[in-house]
Amino acid sequence: MNSASGVHSNWPSSTTEFISTTSGRRAATLRARVKRMTRRTVAEYPYAMQQRPPLPPFTRDAAVQKVRAAEDGWNSCDPARVSLAYTELSLWRNRSEFIRGRAEIVSFLTRKWSRELEYRLIKELWAFGDDRIAVRFAYESHDDSGRWFRSYGNENWEFDEHGLMRLRHASINDVAITEAERKFRWERPGPRPADHPGLSELGL
Repeated sequence: MNSASGVHSNWPSSTTEFISTTSGRRAATLRARVKRMTRRTVAEYPYAMQQRPPLPPFTRDAAVQKVRAAEDGWNSCDPARVSLAYTELSLWRNRSEFIRGRAEIVSFLTRKWSRELEYRLIKELWAFGDDRIAVRFAYESHDDSGRWFRSYGNENWEFDEHGLMRLRHASINDVAITEAERKFRWERPGPRPADHPGLSELGL
């Protein structure tokens, strides 16, 4: 632990930098949250399995199911739960940040959802292969000043034989929007309702 900041030295540098530049009660809350998240295990999630069906090689229906499962997981805004869909040493590039393994995934998502408030996400299948899926997505969130954004992105995923994601590459662009321009308004945290339109239906 860094004695000056109270930040664990084995956390990703981006996490320690973020917490170190956050002061007072918020910093203490973030430190406690990351510790709690990184301690949680598969045993605490009875729905977590060693395998995550559907398994590769993917059919179109299986790829669509995989995309919706990922969307529902991320809309929970639960870093520990989301991390279980990835291999222990999963490699990510998210924007310009490089992440390895579940502990770093939990730290990254904890930071992400402490800044991107009222987060709502929609994903859509773009293409698929035997063990790979390409996705486009958009999410809406606001910062702590109340400024709203819609973030557009593309992801490339690769899975192991157990259906766990071992590679994730995400490129994302943010567009400022007004509150009136929001399109994602379902109750959260929780999945997008089954009758809520997807990206294509929304013209996004």
